[in-house]
Amino acid sequence: MSVFVSDKKPDPWYKQGWPWFLIALPATAVVAGTITMVIAVRTWDGLVVDDYYKEGKAIVQTIGRTERARELGLKALVQVRSESVRIEVAAADIDNVPGVIHLTIAHPTQGGSDQELVLNGQGGVFEGAVAPLSTGRWLFQIENESRSWRMNGAAYLPTETEIRIDPSGS
Repeated sequence: MSVFVSDKKPDPWYKQGWPWFLIALPATAVVAGTITMVIAVRTWDGLVVDDYYKEGKAIVQTIGRTERARELGLKALVQVRSESVRIEVAAADIDNVPGVIHLTIAHPTQGGSDQELVLNGQGGVFEGAVAPLSTGRWLFQIENESRSWRMNGAAYLPTETEIRIDPSGS
């Protein structure tokens, strides 16, 4: 039986591939966890409503306000530009067009991006400045000052910049 003893010393651990492979696995998890935490902190989605009964009652009232807009024959054309919005409100009877409207622009998942505007108008035309809206789906709600009626519309910005709102569905 013969045994060969080599005078060659083994390479240090940092010059071999397996230790680096074994270190890379947990290091990747740490980096991915850090990135996930940064995304979670920067894009907080808000809380889920905990009083569902109260929300349900509010939905019933909302439907009644939309019905009131339908009865008045109201329609709206919302034009969204980069930093402004223009709304043309028409009604079956010109007396039903208010001088002041409340516009709520809401993002379905990012409550911190929502905007509420009070717009004065003349002849059913209302204009106002808005903070720039990010890409995505946005909800537009128009109400009169006494909040007795309301109209809702939605658009995917930036491709849909003109929203026609007709509560009668025609």
